[in-house]
Amino acid sequence: MPNSQVQRKVVKTLAGAQVLSGIGTAGTVAAGSLLVASISNSETLAGLAQTSAVLGAAALALPLARITAKGGRRAALSIGYFTGFIGSVFAIWGGSSRNLTLMLIGTFLVGAASAAGYQARFAAIDLATDQTRAKQLSFVVWASTIGAVAGPNLMQPAGNFAENIGLPRLVGPYLISAITLATAAIVITLFLKPDPFLLANKNISIEIKKGSTKAALSHIYRNPKALFAISAIAIGHIAMVSVMVMTPVHMAHVDVNLTVIGLVISVHVLGMYAFSPIVGWLSDRLGRIRVIQLGLAILLLSALISGFAQASDAYTLGVGLFLLGLGWSCTLIAGSALLSESVEATFKASSQGASDLVMNLAGAGGGAIAGVIIGTLSYGWLCFAAAVPVGLLAVASLKLKSSSV
Repeated sequence: MPNSQVQRKVVKTLAGAQVLSGIGTAGTVAAGSLLVASISNSETLAGLAQTSAVLGAAALALPLARITAKGGRRAALSIGYFTGFIGSVFAIWGGSSRNLTLMLIGTFLVGAASAAGYQARFAAIDLATDQTRAKQLSFVVWASTIGAVAGPNLMQPAGNFAENIGLPRLVGPYLISAITLATAAIVITLFLKPDPFLLANKNISIEIKKGSTKAALSHIYRNPKALFAISAIAIGHIAMVSVMVMTPVHMAHVDVNLTVIGLVISVHVLGMYAFSPIVGWLSDRLGRIRVIQLGLAILLLSALISGFAQASDAYTLGVGLFLLGLGWSCTLIAGSALLSESVEATFKASSQGASDLVMNLAGAGGGAIAGVIIGTLSYGWLCFAAAVPVGLLAVASLKLKSSSV
């Protein structure tokens, strides 16, 4: 089968898994923060749900990269999604028993599904050409739109279902994630054949050994474009996670119901994924660096709009959160494409794992600090704090010469 045909099959399979993963994980973002706040009786600790999920994604990034190098994308992604299923079960258990430890173990393991989803974007470009790399990557990111937008809007019916079977309302989204993540693992296992990574690298000996992550980071550090790419991915993620995870808590201050909160998060997720093909097309046409700069500008605008919005103003918060997602999309897609083509072939798997590790550690730190800021200061100050690293990177980007890559 020609590589072009395999590529089309790969993208379709990855897209299907991303729809399921999106449904499974998106609804747990708001529910997790609210559930932790309910169990702990502390808004300051609310960010721990997303922080533990992001830490889980970070912790799984390198193991999944090692599995990819040894056994291909099929093994790595299916293991990641199945681990997320196990995490959903723990979260249901912890939420039902009001056990914060079990709850955070669950959200940590759910983060593995996010790690698999992030690595799926790299799987989409294993067989892609230089001229279509960002576009192919963006298709898989875009596939998350359906599930990710639907997920938060299922909070209300999922909560009703959980109550009907005698469980706390806020564990409802985790019931959905258990089903969809298990199904995503099955889809990858059955249909991601032949394996795109193994096919693309059949003539190259690639092995992730001890110390390879350090070597990959050193390689990235010596390459200005690769360093800018990984910085854009990490800083875009820290801004997105820190503001997004605290928005439900901010709105809950004035007793906004779960339906409205779910709608705001859905609009945010729409910004993250819905325009991915356009972002990918622009990245291929205008150049990766220019699109990253555009994303940074959008993130700054988002922080300004969201930071001045009242907790009860769902419309303005929706606009701010939509722009937050769109800016993140630009930094992720263009940054991932730039990173992939800026490193040597022998460093691809390890650099992709290192990228996801750095991105998720940055997001975890952002989520933890966000809870402290909103607990001691305000949501407005949180938005300002998130804008600081974005602005610094935007200034630094002016020193880079934009190009078609």
